[in-house]
Amino acid sequence: MDELQEFDRYMAHLSEGLGHADRHAGLRGYCTGLMSPLQRKSVEPMAAYVDPQQVRSRHQSLHHFMADANWSDQEMLLRVAQGVVPLMDFGDGGWWIIDDTGFPKQGQHSVGVARQYCGMLGKQDNCQVAVSVSLACETASVPVAWQLYLPQQWAQDPVRRAKTGVPETVEFATKPAIALRQLQQLLAQGAPGHCVLADAGYGVDSAFREQLSDMGLRYVVGVTGSVTVWPPGHAPLPVQPYSGRGRVPKRQRLGEQPHQRPRSVRDVAFGLGPEHWSEIDWREGTNHTLRSRFARVRVSAAHRGHPRERQRPPEWLLIEWPEGHKEPMKYWLSTLPEDTPLQRMVYEAKMRWRIERDYQDLTQDLGLGHYEGRGWRGFHHHASLSIAAYGFLLGLRLRHPDEVAGKKNSAPGQEPALPTHYKPRGSSAHAAPRPIVDHELATAHRRSFGANAPALPVLPVLPARQRKT
Repeated sequence: MDELQEFDRYMAHLSEGLGHADRHAGLRGYCTGLMSPLQRKSVEPMAAYVDPQQVRSRHQSLHHFMADANWSDQEMLLRVAQGVVPLMDFGDGGWWIIDDTGFPKQGQHSVGVARQYCGMLGKQDNCQVAVSVSLACETASVPVAWQLYLPQQWAQDPVRRAKTGVPETVEFATKPAIALRQLQQLLAQGAPGHCVLADAGYGVDSAFREQLSDMGLRYVVGVTGSVTVWPPGHAPLPVQPYSGRGRVPKRQRLGEQPHQRPRSVRDVAFGLGPEHWSEIDWREGTNHTLRSRFARVRVSAAHRGHPRERQRPPEWLLIEWPEGHKEPMKYWLSTLPEDTPLQRMVYEAKMRWRIERDYQDLTQDLGLGHYEGRGWRGFHHHASLSIAAYGFLLGLRLRHPDEVAGKKNSAPGQEPALPTHYKPRGSSAHAAPRPIVDHELATAHRRSFGANAPALPVLPVLPARQRKT
């Protein structure tokens, strides 16, 4: 396997979407920096890594390429997908996985920064949040859509919008609305109608679920225990007969009896007998088989507890309640076919873990959250190239799984990562040198600039899923 030749071909494919030939060097240099062993993947240290003899000029050119050059991040993601998706095996199904990720940020001037929930921290804090859609199969996944969530205070502030270059076409939209628009764009490009997976931050939105169905997409989405449904034996009263006066009644009615009112999914779970619960294993984990206790029941979703003109079509309520826990752990609503086996439904619900792996690799190894600029364009450019670097390494793993696995245990190089006089911005005066991580690809490309460098390990090989048939 000649990684450098494959990297050259991949870069040539991505370069076709940049518009100008003078941007090709910026693309190669930036992706090389993202795959380097640097602890911080912002422009300055990457420039020093890629071209240590001309740090200042390289820094200026990379910064211009990232923050100012007018190339399309959406086109870049499309080309990444064109390079990676044909290598993915969808024989056992495919999924669209929706999620958002937050990046802690200080100050108030970086585009979209606000006090909001940050998944990286697990709490409310000052951060930027981006919504993404990943395409996944059993053994791989890759983000194919990415957009910054613009809080309402930002969307309505023309001064800050102008300073950070927010496009005039971008208006305030909720995260579910952004995700739906991303899916619509993907389908319009000819993408397949795979099942949609999302956590409760999206699943609790009834309009989000309805639109997925209107788009012809099945879903398995998380919900909270307070979401209301009509379980078996529960139904609203029919529409009240028209009296001949006033408006014609159109909505069904709630009755006084318990079975004439919807129930929370938590109450439904507590009402299920022992015969409903089964132990299901869905994947081989690092140290043991992942297994838990599940039940499911056919329900119709209620509209925030209020009756509608007609009940929604029945769907599955899937519940996870591990043995020994006082309460259920998770709930999902799903429009998978009625004859879907329980084990398959659990497997699909749990497939959302793949996007957690995406974000782990992107943030820990490929600098997804390291961009230090403030503008809209630079934020999206940086993310699209982090995903491009991820896509290349993923492609290597899919093409050459045995060779990539062997490289994990290869001896690290002994060459210095950076010139000894270089200290990244923010480092203390006597900071200890950073550890050297082996990466032959980054070494080879850096040598093309007349310098030597160690290499970054490619993505690890994931074991194939082992489950009961």
